[in-house]
Amino acid sequence: MTQHSRDTPQFYLTAPSPCPYLPGKEERKVFTHLVGDRAPGLNDLLTHGGFRRSQSIAYRPACESCRACVSVRVIADAFRPTRSMRRARERNADIVGEMRALVPTSEQYSVFRAYLDTRHRDGGMADMTVLDYAMMVEDSHVKTRMVEYRRRGPDSSINGRGAGALLAVALTDVLNDGLSMVYSFFDPDAADRSLGTYMILDHIERAKRMGLPYVYLGYWVSGSRKMDYKGRFLPQQRLMPDGWVKVEA
Repeated sequence: MTQHSRDTPQFYLTAPSPCPYLPGKEERKVFTHLVGDRAPGLNDLLTHGGFRRSQSIAYRPACESCRACVSVRVIADAFRPTRSMRRARERNADIVGEMRALVPTSEQYSVFRAYLDTRHRDGGMADMTVLDYAMMVEDSHVKTRMVEYRRRGPDSSINGRGAGALLAVALTDVLNDGLSMVYSFFDPDAADRSLGTYMILDHIERAKRMGLPYVYLGYWVSGSRKMDYKGRFLPQQRLMPDGWVKVEA
């Protein structure tokens, strides 16, 4: 009988289920567990291979007849914002983002709950309780941080922190070659700020300051209104059958 090391990841395949991005399609995923001392290195390796993390699970699409989900990563040093992105950055010039340790708070959950109720009330996360939220944040065996976004305070230039109410949060993995945006959400009452775009722009600047070449955005799905926006952050690399391919337009 073949003996497997305890550090050898075991992969599993989900049953087919309705695709959340393309109507009439079904999705399947291959997944493995990210636990123990091997988790950080395995998360890096799998992310490079197109996997995403959700709590202590790494997964990627394994659909039989569809390859619409394409992993994308922004090339931080080469990135050039569009005019609309520059406007989003200007609209949020009064915001400070602070990278923090993984500590879920009731304030975060309040924003998270409002975001789900407004944007994703029929989604798979719609019924998440405060305990579910805490698990989503804390159940990580890799280097994960939270970035909280608040309005600037009078001493922001001194301590780097905002002073106003919480406007947005990003749950972010720190990889050996980039930042991976696992999940982000924002106050729906501040929708006119384009906070989703702003958080990506902020992560690109953070990656450059940290000397990291990429920001991983997850899956770009051409034709999906939910996911198509990721293709606008150029230049970027997309994971194709032969490896990462640079896309500039």
